[in-house]
Amino acid sequence: MKIEVRGLTKKFGSGTAVGNVSFVVNEGELLGLLGPSGSGKTTVLRLIAGLEVPTSGDIFIDGKRVNDLTVQERNIGFVFQSFNLIPVLTAAQNVELPLLLTHLSGSERKKRVATALRIVGLEDRMEHYPRQMSGGQEQRVAIARAIVNDPKIIVADEPTGDLDRKSADDVLNLMDKLNKEQGKTIFMVTHDPAAAERAKIQRKLDKGALV
Repeated sequence: MKIEVRGLTKKFGSGTAVGNVSFVVNEGELLGLLGPSGSGKTTVLRLIAGLEVPTSGDIFIDGKRVNDLTVQERNIGFVFQSFNLIPVLTAAQNVELPLLLTHLSGSERKKRVATALRIVGLEDRMEHYPRQMSGGQEQRVAIARAIVNDPKIIVADEPTGDLDRKSADDVLNLMDKLNKEQGKTIFMVTHDPAAAERAKIQRKLDKGALV
């Protein structure tokens, strides 16, 4: 699925977090949005994901305005820096959470969860709790949760930010695999140079503007 950002502006109070930003992420691309902390990267990601409403400008997914689409129609999987796993749930239960909003049967949900965890290489950790896993494993569970609904688009906010180098490289290899082998369109916000190198296309943001 193609993402088009046109004249995107987001203001909070009297300040402008993002100002008149435009770019395109074509279907099947991996785009890295780079920039220092506070440059507006995460705001752009939240706007694309429909978690924030633009002050002005538009975002389109396959030609349809994001804020006119339902969550299901957006077809987006989310990966966050802080993993956002629920500590009292197992890996499998965390991955299953998005499926609880669907009409899938319990057996179909279980099948999809197993497939997602197999893709991220954690089929042997299904019954483990977050406290029993490394940071890299937790992030891979978070990625499994993001892909369990088979979204066409993945948005990732600093996916390697809380990881050591080896774990970060494992996560980046997985993102590469999802992009190249499964054709996922990936929009990744990062200030990690190693992560930026994996992006086929790079855009740089500074003080809310593309540079």
